Amino acid sequence: MALVVICGQPCSGKSTAAVTLSEALKESETKQNVRIIDEDSFHLDRNQNYANMPAEKMLRGKLRSDVDRSVSRGDIVIVDSLNSIKGYRYELWCIARAAGIRYCVLFCDVDEDRCREWNKEREGRGEASYDDGIFEDLVRRFEKPERRNRWDSPLFELFPSRDRIEKSSPVVLEAVTYLTKTVDSKTQDVRILQPSIATQSARFSEANSLYELDRATQEVINAIVEQQALGGAISRVTLGNDLPPIEICRPIGLPELGRLRRTFVKLMGQSSLSGPPLPTDANSGKRRFVDYLNREFGGSNA
Repeated sequence: MALVVICGQPCSGKSTAAVTLSEALKESETKQNVRIIDEDSFHLDRNQNYANMPAEKMLRGKLRSDVDRSVSRGDIVIVDSLNSIKGYRYELWCIARAAGIRYCVLFCDVDEDRCREWNKEREGRGEASYDDGIFEDLVRRFEKPERRNRWDSPLFELFPSRDRIEKSSPVVLEAVTYLTKTVDSKTQDVRILQPSIATQSARFSEANSLYELDRATQEVINAIVEQQALGGAISRVTLGNDLPPIEICRPIGLPELGRLRRTFVKLMGQSSLSGPPLPTDANSGKRRFVDYLNREFGGSNA
């Protein structure tokens, strides 16, 4: 298992590098399974992804969550995105450390003028490209990786404007060797990140809490759907277990309930970073979700 973070300026050849490295790994002696996680997998226009800071933050969150789910499956995971913020690369490094796997950064080093030129060429061919304002903003905010940073090391550097990116490229071969080399007591040039006790405990605790919250909120949704399906207008959904009722003044469809549930889980995850921890049992999760729904529906328990 390993995590490869590809970074570089917009239109610097990152996707080509990701595909090339993936093919080289699959054709190596170890025949590695590789998964590429990229922005296109979310079916969002690249200009929408970077139109403003909330959209960009949401994109990074989706990528990070997908990486977190994928690193435990035994594959080599390649993150094909700008990954331009050093704090975000640090977050990905922390995921690799918590999973106890190999980690490296592949940097496509291309000067700004050439990236700008390639972006214009893509636009002329009708391919996905960045609007000028967004492109210039991304270029300005790019934080170049540095070998001395643990989250940027080991660092493999490609120069797409000077050299072709091929499976036989020396840097690609070097990265393949690093990612596939057998590690034993004599191995000195390959690092496998070791999770700390604190990292592992936090990871397991958060995973369990999210599981309980997901299950609890789904049970509440099921109760609402079932009681509405009995027919007739209802203004109150009861859940038992000393939980307050949910006051509703109109029929609530499953799509709306699903949207509210996803929003609630997301808000709970965000607030736990700086506020109270996630609930660790089903009843606590249900109670918080019921309170949230009553506020949304304007019920008497709000």
